[in-house]
Amino acid sequence: MVQRIFSIEKINKSFDIKDGEDRLEVLRDISLEIQENEFLCIVGPSGCGKSTLLRIMSGLENATGGRILYREKALTEPTKDIGMVFQNYSLMPWLNVEDNIALGLKLKRLSKKKEKEIVDKYLDIIGLKDFRKSSPHELSGGMQQRVAIARSLANDPDVVLMDEPFGALDAYTRIQLQKELLRIWEKDKKTIVFVTHSVDEAIYLADRIILMSKNYGAIHKEIKVDIPRVRERSNPKYAELNQELLEEFEILNNMK
Repeated sequence: MVQRIFSIEKINKSFDIKDGEDRLEVLRDISLEIQENEFLCIVGPSGCGKSTLLRIMSGLENATGGRILYREKALTEPTKDIGMVFQNYSLMPWLNVEDNIALGLKLKRLSKKKEKEIVDKYLDIIGLKDFRKSSPHELSGGMQQRVAIARSLANDPDVVLMDEPFGALDAYTRIQLQKELLRIWEKDKKTIVFVTHSVDEAIYLADRIILMSKNYGAIHKEIKVDIPRVRERSNPKYAELNQELLEEFEILNNMK
């Protein structure tokens, strides 16, 4: 039976500006449910609150109003069961690849044998076994992001939140990592919530797409991606959905 992972109930978020005289509303009445093993993409114009919502879901930031339930319990702080992957890789430059992947595992005080088994597993998954002793600065951007993803998954989180993890990569590397991420997701069956600016990326990856409005960070539309995997960009349904989403973006950009 499919279980509900997140229940987001009327989340609001605002920030003080101008020395507290005014408040900037970033999110308004966000309500959303996310199911176990779902791959959900959140898209929308710049400044619509996508990253803020993700940080609230991670427990790194508190909402101004409303609540988030994680497995039916209120989420108010970070938990080891929710992993986060940022756009800037956030690797430790003084650690090599295998030590970066093992960073969270060391806090669990596992045996050296068990720790090595887990690191080896994810080095194999991301295809970087030959680079285990390399430093981050010796890797390409795509390779660094693979290490960041492996580090998050190695901790065996229930959920992985990803904030535009491929946004700074070139087009070819981005497509390769999209394929890599889907391969990892299909193998480990984690629940993934993925923020992106790219309509194409959302269609390629998601089971469901949430489109957010630029005004007050509300949910504008929810779309189920009913295209079989592995998805081909040449598929007419793919092109139709791409056009539909681009038209919705046009509507959003014309909103005042």
